[in-house]
Amino acid sequence: MNNKKMLRITEIFLSIQGETRTVGLPTVFIRLTGCPLRCGYCDTAYAFHGGKVMGIDAVLKQVGEYQVKRVLVTGGEPLAQADCLVLMTELCDQGYEVSIETSGALDISKIDPRVVKVMDIKTPGSGEVLRNRYENIEYLLPQDQVKFVLCHREDYDWAKAILTQYSLPSICEVLFSPSYGELSPTLIADWILEDRLPLRLQIQLHKYLWGDVPGK
Repeated sequence: MNNKKMLRITEIFLSIQGETRTVGLPTVFIRLTGCPLRCGYCDTAYAFHGGKVMGIDAVLKQVGEYQVKRVLVTGGEPLAQADCLVLMTELCDQGYEVSIETSGALDISKIDPRVVKVMDIKTPGSGEVLRNRYENIEYLLPQDQVKFVLCHREDYDWAKAILTQYSLPSICEVLFSPSYGELSPTLIADWILEDRLPLRLQIQLHKYLWGDVPGK
């Protein structure tokens, strides 16, 4: 039992996965509270503070009530809470398909290898490019994904250079995502086709379904 392992949780809810390769699939979201970054396009600032302290067993019980096999651990920045690692391992042990969304600014080396890591590399437009922990790239597995959120053409060109510098497409799948309401997905699609980039364009499906509604 993990009653002594505690996490501060902003929300646990069932929704449609709006991003990554599992887009469109019913998924339980566990949103942890707190984040050391302040990206200009952040859409979950409500998770910076507050939340409810829960034991891991209580979190697992609530997740189980949804009867869905896919679970996403997100934030905020979930790795800012040390017991997040314990939670993910417990979820895997219980047979869930687990993924984590992380900013790329904290160490990912201790994440259970059964967990799919969706790791941001922060672009200049985010305002947090200096927080990138490039040594994390060493710990990415073929099942993982690297995400760049693009705010403008300069971000696209910067991200394209990082792709080449670190040979990212040979490591795992790469995602380019427009900052919602800031950059047209059509523009990014045209640029990707022009440059023949070996990556996936993604949009945030949940925002096209529900807009900027927390808990969706």
